[in-house]
Amino acid sequence: MTPKRLDDMLQMSESEFEELLARAAQEGARRALVDAGLDGREAALDIRDLRALLEGIRLMRRTAAQTIIRMLSAGLILTLLAGIALKLKLFGEGG
Repeated sequence: MTPKRLDDMLQMSESEFEELLARAAQEGARRALVDAGLDGREAALDIRDLRALLEGIRLMRRTAAQTIIRMLSAGLILTLLAGIALKLKLFGEGG
């Protein structure tokens, strides 16, 4: 791949340009992984572990939200039942 020079301008075919772009993209991706510490033999395992950790965090958030909603619902139902019990004077003298 030797580009032609025309008065301080380079000229190359489209296929050469696409090959150059592909190599640059590949090198950029490789450098980004090195910078993030995700290079080497353990990189795939590290990425899988990170994805599993993120999935665990998402599950924890969903479970926490569901638990809070259930607790609020149970509290509301208990409050209503206590109000009904007082109104019907099931526990002695009510208000």
